[in-house]
Amino acid sequence: MRQTIDSFNACGHALMLQPITLSEAFIFVEHWHRHLKAPQGGLFAVGCSMNNEVVGVAIVGRPVARMLDNGWTAEVTRLCVKEDHPHVCSLLYAACWRACRALGYKRLITYILHREKGTSLVAAGWKLIGEAGGGTWNREDRPRVDKFSLERKKLWEQRA
Repeated sequence: MRQTIDSFNACGHALMLQPITLSEAFIFVEHWHRHLKAPQGGLFAVGCSMNNEVVGVAIVGRPVARMLDNGWTAEVTRLCVKEDHPHVCSLLYAACWRACRALGYKRLITYILHREKGTSLVAAGWKLIGEAGGGTWNREDRPRVDKFSLERKKLWEQRA
């Protein structure tokens, strides 16, 4: 049974959290994400629907940066929302943190592009840690083709 959230979009329609499989979330991301493909895997996904239509998903996995993968930290690796659906991002970020805490995680992190404001993260109670990442993964001894933005990122966290 879906949980109705006391959050409404601009049209006054109720937003509801719903379970969603990783496979379904990957398909949603492939279709709707502005600049990234679906991640390789994940621990779990959360969906948000309005009028029985999925309007957003969040995928949580182990931290991409291996030095942060300490067993107590998880990462929102993708958050994707269809256009013109306010409040969905903050609702999903908050739901991911509640789920992670219930599973025993002590920290949840995510990255956004440097040009993004992070309004949804602030609304969900996240804290900006600072700049991180960016640049190419291509190395002389390990050539790679850059498939994603080389832009700097902002690191955000929730902590128990």
